[in-house]
Amino acid sequence: MRLHEMADEEMPTPVTWVRKRERTAAALALSLVGFDTQNPPGHTAEIVDWIEERLRTWGIETERVVADSAKPNLVATIPGESDRTLLFNGHLDTVPYRPGRWSYDPLGEREGDRIYGRGAEDMKGPIASLLLAARAYAETGTTPPVNVRFAFVADEETGGEAGTATLLDRGAVDPEACVVTETTSAADRRSVTVAERGKLWLTLEARGRAAHGSRPMLGVNAIDRLDDAIEACRDSIDGRRLSIDPVLNPVIEESVDYYAPAVGRETARAMFERPTTNLGTFNGGESINSVPERAVAELDVRLTPGVDPTEVLAALRDVLDEYDRVSIRDIDSTTGTYEAADSPIVDPITEAARRVTGDRIHRRCASGGSDARLLRNAGVPSVEFGLGIGTAHATNEHTTVGTIVGNAAVYSLLPLLC
Repeated sequence: MRLHEMADEEMPTPVTWVRKRERTAAALALSLVGFDTQNPPGHTAEIVDWIEERLRTWGIETERVVADSAKPNLVATIPGESDRTLLFNGHLDTVPYRPGRWSYDPLGEREGDRIYGRGAEDMKGPIASLLLAARAYAETGTTPPVNVRFAFVADEETGGEAGTATLLDRGAVDPEACVVTETTSAADRRSVTVAERGKLWLTLEARGRAAHGSRPMLGVNAIDRLDDAIEACRDSIDGRRLSIDPVLNPVIEESVDYYAPAVGRETARAMFERPTTNLGTFNGGESINSVPERAVAELDVRLTPGVDPTEVLAALRDVLDEYDRVSIRDIDSTTGTYEAADSPIVDPITEAARRVTGDRIHRRCASGGSDARLLRNAGVPSVEFGLGIGTAHATNEHTTVGTIVGNAAVYSLLPLLC
């Protein structure tokens, strides 16, 4: 990406420092991507050692917060002029990869402006940006108006307890506001996410009666039974009207504006005003010539922020009551969270991103989830922001040096606007 053409004298010193550090940005990102932190198992000890060494070299105080010795978290602090604290939260683990499918080294390779590797966008590129921003304050001797704290955490990709949840449980961070550095922008559209959808994950099980495949009339096919029940569940909730807090209407409208170029306005609106369902897994049967006695499936239902998942769960239970020997074996649900219009972090991060990029910044709902939910539920006003190009979790995942510098510029500017 190209940064907004603004003269250096119009930008604060830390921002002008990072804008001239493309080589440093690339080196940081390549080093970070070079650590294998696929989750599972999600080990972060080596990458934390590396980050901690650099921060201490720059004169920045650090503290480890550990629930699992293989998955340490690192907190770093730049003291400010007041007792208020701004937190940046970024995770060090990545989703897995299959090396044989990659055209580039999944542990780091550069081609021109592009940095390839698992986690390049989600989120070792943004971690490199945080480190660049931290170094900018140290190198320029700038004291921010607020304490700036960086939490480099483990265990985000699998929703584990060793990461941000541990920091909150132990009171290791107590900020007035937080930015989670997830990528929230596409190559042609910028956004800050101020809300996230809730989820209702169901494991459904059907029981049948086994028989030989040549005599199916003597058995009861559990796969057929479960398939019928799932279709009935989807028919029940697809298009269902939800009880949405009117305060979310502006967020929904900006979310529709953001996603419409990619999926169309009608589809974008449905994603944020109606439940969505996805059949993620379906397993059953032992052989082609046997009537399956058991089948299990996992259904992913996503809901508008603030909607109580039990509202939809009750409707699904009513549906399943009509299907013999089909039951809910497991439930995992969360209510989607959101920031109020007067949240103390929304305006500053939007303004910082606008100044750096020169673009419109949508204030939208995230389609998935992140550690922002944990922070909001703990009473910390939190948003997600990261420039990106849309390759997170993909084969040949990559970012650009310009994107890393752009994020570092936003992260450097934000404390000066708080």
